[in-house]
Amino acid sequence: MKLKTFILSSLSIVLPLCAVSTNAIAAKVTLKLAHNLEQSHVIHKALDYMAKEVKEKSNGELILRIYPNRQMGDARETIELLQNDALDMTKANSSELEPFVKEMAVFTCPYLFNNDEHFKKVLYGSAGKSITDKTKNSGFTVLSSYVGGSRNFYTKKPIYSPADLKGMKIRVISTPTTNRIIELLGGSPVPVPLGEVYTALQQGVIDGAENNIPSYTSTRHVEVAKYFTEDQHTSMPDYLVIANKVWNKLDENQQKILLDAAKESEIYQQKLWDEETIHSRREAEKIGTTFIQVDKQPFRDALIPLYNDFKQNPVFSQIIADIEAEAK
Repeated sequence: MKLKTFILSSLSIVLPLCAVSTNAIAAKVTLKLAHNLEQSHVIHKALDYMAKEVKEKSNGELILRIYPNRQMGDARETIELLQNDALDMTKANSSELEPFVKEMAVFTCPYLFNNDEHFKKVLYGSAGKSITDKTKNSGFTVLSSYVGGSRNFYTKKPIYSPADLKGMKIRVISTPTTNRIIELLGGSPVPVPLGEVYTALQQGVIDGAENNIPSYTSTRHVEVAKYFTEDQHTSMPDYLVIANKVWNKLDENQQKILLDAAKESEIYQQKLWDEETIHSRREAEKIGTTFIQVDKQPFRDALIPLYNDFKQNPVFSQIIADIEAEAK
């Protein structure tokens, strides 16, 4: 009888503790975030910084588990996973988002920004928000926007003018807009997944690609394409997005923690980006890259038909007007 009383007494203490423990576990939320960048890339570092901020501010109740380096595929695949409830968050640039949100194509409109200051003013202002708000109709919400510098050509032979691009096979993130840019400049656009670009350059499947300086160096494409032409034809931002269903399941405090940390990561990423751009250029020069400064006007002139198409398209005309107004 004493033994039975002892067991019942013990259970009366243990069971409430189990209930508390179960509730604590249930309260913890882990969000899966996958992207296609190397861990050395500044955006991964910004996301890692954000994850630490989220964990600290939530006292460990909200966790971001990051899967970098294409562990779950390239951007299109991770966006589709997100839409199919198989992933919570991902990172994609505007061109990669274009098939899902047509307004994102505006960032592939050539020579739309006067300089970096103009680009940032748009990205973090009302014009940028009018674009990112459109993503909600595709099942995801933008939490943060990251600068991506300007995109330039890097090739196996030097490019000084559009005439030098004639007949060259250039890797692109394939969209109607990016394909047309290459075609108007005389080249042939070739869709190649980011992870296969190095081998494609090495084996001569493509003659070049286009991206910013930090990506050129971090992907090691610098080893197989020694000429970097600074024509600065477009400026594309990167975005961190979360599935609407996931966002709506978070309580107000969790949403605030996540959003605050995302905004802090924007500031951190900009600082890292400026530092990395300088460092990447120096590293590329050491490896043997020739950086080519070009007269941009012939490139602008060749791409005027595409710019005019954007201006006349009712989807983009007001957005472009808002963007150009920010330069004044």
